[in-house]
Amino acid sequence: MAKLPEVNEEADAAIAARDDYLRALGERVRAERARRGMTRRLLARDAGLSERYLAQLEGGHGNISIELLRRVAGALNLPLARLVGDEPEDPVDLRLIVETLRRLPSARLPEARTLLAAHFGAAASRERRRRIALIGLRGAGKSTLGGRLARHLGVPFVELDSEIERDAGLSLGEIFALHGQAAYRRSERRALGGALERHPAFVLAAGGGIVAEPANYENLLTHCFTVWLKAAPEEHMSRVVAQGDLRPMADNPEAMSDLKRILALRGPLYARADATVDTAGRSLEASFRSLLAALPPLAEAAN
Repeated sequence: MAKLPEVNEEADAAIAARDDYLRALGERVRAERARRGMTRRLLARDAGLSERYLAQLEGGHGNISIELLRRVAGALNLPLARLVGDEPEDPVDLRLIVETLRRLPSARLPEARTLLAAHFGAAASRERRRRIALIGLRGAGKSTLGGRLARHLGVPFVELDSEIERDAGLSLGEIFALHGQAAYRRSERRALGGALERHPAFVLAAGGGIVAEPANYENLLTHCFTVWLKAAPEEHMSRVVAQGDLRPMADNPEAMSDLKRILALRGPLYARADATVDTAGRSLEASFRSLLAALPPLAEAAN
């Protein structure tokens, strides 16, 4: 009688755990790419990978060495990012603060951020309330409403992307093509810091993806009263196309589904703003009135 093969339950469990991890890793890569509004082709180029490999990674079939690194990190009780990252190790106190925040229920994290900002930052200051920052996807009305609001308040209007182009001496397209998204984010950080230094009061229109870069977004939230201009995906797309910009639809038959995914992933980040103004289906006048109503009292003092 033939001997039945032995069932190695431990090995099967290890394989299942590996597969689960690689699937989760692929989903995280897709989500982070979507938050940044990057195509797979762009991410592959910036990372020096083939699109085929990136597709495999996002599909949960990444290089097994990643899983091996995860196991080593687990044995050391370290986050994988700390094991493989090339940044200097965080100070001990910072790691302890992070661990304290990590143990908080997610519903209490906004409260913790507000308390930290109020104690160490400019959350309750007059300066913060005189700096109004508009965030949201392209086509939400940041430039149109922002320019009008700046004239109403008698303060400068700053378009962060224009500041980035001026500082770099390159268009945004050239920055991405020549240096990649990482260089754009560094330029964004410098441009935001420069605007905060130069202007005690302003209305600022931020790029739609600033919320996906934690350091830049936290700087914006700390020093500006932030308003999310919100609209339906179809309106975002139609407004951009109406302005004569056909790039969102060019060579991308899934542009609308990509836009919906980006909005869904960025929504919780946009929602951290101090106020939300929904411009969906509303006239410019109605949207502007809602924006004025959302402002803090001291904003008018800038006039």
